[in-house]
Amino acid sequence: MENLDDVNGDVVLIVDDVPENLSLLHDALDEAGYTVLVATNGETALQLARVSRPDVILLDALMPGMDGFEVASRLKTEFSTQHIPIVFMTGLTETEHVVTAFANGVADYVTKPIKPQEVLARIAAHVQNARQIRQARTALDAYGQATVVVREFDGRLIWQTPGARKLLHEYFDMDGEQVHQFMAPWLEKARQANLAGRDPPAVAVRESGRLLASLQSLEEQGHDGEWLVVLWEENHASVIAALVATFHLTVREAEVLYWVIYGKTNRDIGDILQSSHRTVNKHLEHVFEKLGVETRTAAAAVAMKKVRIPMSG
Repeated sequence: MENLDDVNGDVVLIVDDVPENLSLLHDALDEAGYTVLVATNGETALQLARVSRPDVILLDALMPGMDGFEVASRLKTEFSTQHIPIVFMTGLTETEHVVTAFANGVADYVTKPIKPQEVLARIAAHVQNARQIRQARTALDAYGQATVVVREFDGRLIWQTPGARKLLHEYFDMDGEQVHQFMAPWLEKARQANLAGRDPPAVAVRESGRLLASLQSLEEQGHDGEWLVVLWEENHASVIAALVATFHLTVREAEVLYWVIYGKTNRDIGDILQSSHRTVNKHLEHVFEKLGVETRTAAAAVAMKKVRIPMSG
């Protein structure tokens, strides 16, 4: 089963052991323009949800073997599926069953016999919400805000943007289910630094660079015990890119300025960049003009004021 992240259109997974119900719902959703997946039992539903990450799951409460309550509970305890809204389909209207459903992470429910128009209305509302969340995460990445929300007491990731997922995988070489074992001790140190008014420590350090973060409590937004963490990578390439964007430099001008910041002579910079020192001088003249300075020391000072620079080159 291929990953459906890039499918155009919203994806709905229907889970029901009754073929007539599947057929009725599939046809209604398909006609409404949704991409529809179907599962007839709990295990298949879990597998499809993990691989395909649908926008909404329409889940039957009573099925042989693993019932809908257990399926919902397991979906909500797994990092890759916990964000997916679940709409229960049930003939059970007793308060205890409804309470149990919501306790297992269900977002909404419809009662049987199924009324397709009611289901479509409920699905549309949850799909719209899922779409807005997806767009918000993409927008955060587009503005350089690779972001995760982390649970305080164990460091588990509640959600993350695609950019954050990429950075965490690059630095930890593992998925979100496992990263929490590194995030939990970091979060405690970061909270203490935050209380003391200091910058949080690096999330991770490797030879080629550092993974840094800022921290903000979500308590005021009604999410007690959750923290918003904005991640960014600090390395040669990221600093040079920042110099280009901040001062409208060419890449080669930014590279020259980068090494000026670290105290390299023009001849040193020429050796590093495999250019003549005369070419380096010409690039440096352009840098001075664009930064509005006249000396190497002034250029370095202006750059360091505007751009985060690693402690060592």
